[in-house]
Amino acid sequence: MATLVMSDQQRIQELEQLVKMLEEQLMQTQRLSSVGALASSITHEFNNILTTVINYAKMGVRHKDAKTRDKAFDRILSAGQRATKITTGMLAYARTSSDRFEPCEMNKLLQDVLILVQKDLQMHRIGIDEDLQPGVWAIVNSSQIQQIIMNLIVNGRQAMGEGGRLKLTIRDNVEEGWAELSIGDSGCGIPNDKLQKIFDPFYTTKKADARGQGGTGIGLSVCRKIIEAHKGRLRVESEVGKGTTFTLKLPRSGSPAGLIDTSAA
Repeated sequence: MATLVMSDQQRIQELEQLVKMLEEQLMQTQRLSSVGALASSITHEFNNILTTVINYAKMGVRHKDAKTRDKAFDRILSAGQRATKITTGMLAYARTSSDRFEPCEMNKLLQDVLILVQKDLQMHRIGIDEDLQPGVWAIVNSSQIQQIIMNLIVNGRQAMGEGGRLKLTIRDNVEEGWAELSIGDSGCGIPNDKLQKIFDPFYTTKKADARGQGGTGIGLSVCRKIIEAHKGRLRVESEVGKGTTFTLKLPRSGSPAGLIDTSAA
């Protein structure tokens, strides 16, 4: 009997490990799916960067005066730095994240994602309204939170037609102990009867777009899983015909220096 009980316990442990592995694979799949949704716009951006580099290189070769060449070098350097930011962001976003939680500045997390989605938003003529309180810190796994931000921004863009507006807000809710980041769109909104189901795995309110992106129903369920692991909250408000706003509430912290002082005391 003891052998049988031990065997059952081992089986349970094996199943738990399998579930954990599958959840990690699902999270990585969703992450790469977001990258796929941006592939076209990022490729277009790199084409623009290369065009800039080539044109200013030609100008520098044709013109021998120092002023013109300095201008060409400056533009080439700027284009190269832009390309470096995009590739660095893409590599950081696409790689499997660690389990490390640490103090992160919310504006920095958001801006790193905006570098990747900027061209996609421009191609769809989506405007951005920002209301970002500076110096808001949270204890997070930065890669996982950026995955949520990326997913919500892409979802918001897909919910709007061209000319839509995306509203980004960051607030330090000291009284309740949250660092809050809101992402709102001016899209079609979600009916109340569907709003209760949007975090369910494989439930979706939209169809895949022309490139086959979206409509899988795993994005928001992964977002909820990540938020639960952070002991945070994910709130959604929506009105049909006016749009939807998602608010991430994450455990706040002071700056890293502030945390060091506290722990030393």
